[in-house]
Amino acid sequence: MLFRSENSAAITSLRIWYCSYKTTTPISAFENIEELEIAGFPDTSLEALSKLKKLKKLQVIHLPKVTDLAPLSSFPELMSLSLETLPSWDSSGKKSLVASLEPVANIQLLQHLSLLGVVPNDFSLAAIERCKKLRSAKFHGYPKVEVARFFAATGISNEHNPNHLVR
Repeated sequence: MLFRSENSAAITSLRIWYCSYKTTTPISAFENIEELEIAGFPDTSLEALSKLKKLKKLQVIHLPKVTDLAPLSSFPELMSLSLETLPSWDSSGKKSLVASLEPVANIQLLQHLSLLGVVPNDFSLAAIERCKKLRSAKFHGYPKVEVARFFAATGISNEHNPNHLVR
């Protein structure tokens, strides 16, 4: 098993970068993870991550099979979220479509959000306006008028999370 560790409780940060794994399910054994970066998400659901109740920062690059963000509602301490398509998808205009941004809106402590090429079917950011603690956001793949409307309505900063690497 790729993620087996005798001291899994001691690990608070994990970076999984384009590994040849078939599922992220074993990550749930690392229940003290606070920061998680995954590039090349193989699963159809984020459910395997929902047991990581101490997660504060999550970055997932390339999650083409995920269409439902509902498991994100289960992170009570999540403050920074970045969901991104591959950089090569940007030039082709390809996007990862998700059912709704409602689960993101339900993250109570969310301060920084990047949705780069990950968009809901209605291309609306209205649900995100309910994130009362949100301080910065970056969006790509949304209509320019919708992004402008969002930032005008919320007054938050249009910038990447200063704690995440910018691609």
